[in-house]
Amino acid sequence: MKALHIAATGMRAQELNVEVISNNVANLRTTGYKRQRADFQDLLYQNQRRVGTATSDTGTIVPTGVQIGSGVKTAATARILTQGTVTPTGKDTDVAIRGEGFFQIELPSGDTAYTRDGSFQRDANGQLTTVDGYPIQPGIVLPEDSRDITVNAEGVVQVVNANGDVQEIGQIQLARFINKSGLEAIGDNLFLETPSSGAALVGNPRDPGFGDLQHKHLEASNVEAVTEISDLIAAQRAYEMNSRIIQAADEMSSTVSQLR
Repeated sequence: MKALHIAATGMRAQELNVEVISNNVANLRTTGYKRQRADFQDLLYQNQRRVGTATSDTGTIVPTGVQIGSGVKTAATARILTQGTVTPTGKDTDVAIRGEGFFQIELPSGDTAYTRDGSFQRDANGQLTTVDGYPIQPGIVLPEDSRDITVNAEGVVQVVNANGDVQEIGQIQLARFINKSGLEAIGDNLFLETPSSGAALVGNPRDPGFGDLQHKHLEASNVEAVTEISDLIAAQRAYEMNSRIIQAADEMSSTVSQLR
């Protein structure tokens, strides 16, 4: 029976849906994480009586027709790039983005990755890097004798040097994309540019179209536990209903096979 195959596609879809939800919940406390949502599409239809076909020589047509669907498929796992809660940390190398934009990160391969995670560290050379040691771009090097690091809303980095003077040492720039949902996640809170995202548009914080920075703060994950739990319950019920359809189709097939 076709119902077996159709219900099986529904079970597979909800299994993937639960996997997406579980990944969101697992990253509930991941800095700068953006939640995902599974999107589905119906599969091809079999026309047993095509809508709009003529039923007589006088021009009457079929008003609705008979179409039998063949199930569901996963169309996308869209990433929801809404703003997460900005929370204070007190650490002088933590920076949060409020609004549009990504920090630019140089990978060991020389490629540029993008992140919303502003939990930066100072390496042995005084350079600001990610927790994995990848430097931000443009590079920011903190002098060895510097103290009282400040980053203003426009991304200007200043320190107090050994003489007690305020010294400007660099400018943090941001990148944004026409289709930021088209970025490819590679783990470690990093994204890569793709043909779908378009080329990176680089500018300073508070430039037109860009957000600003908040020093000594971090952006939390935008995952909402209540939303994920309600989505999980809905996915579980949909999976259960599809499994019952398979059970009903099996019972119907068993009835037919027992006919004498």
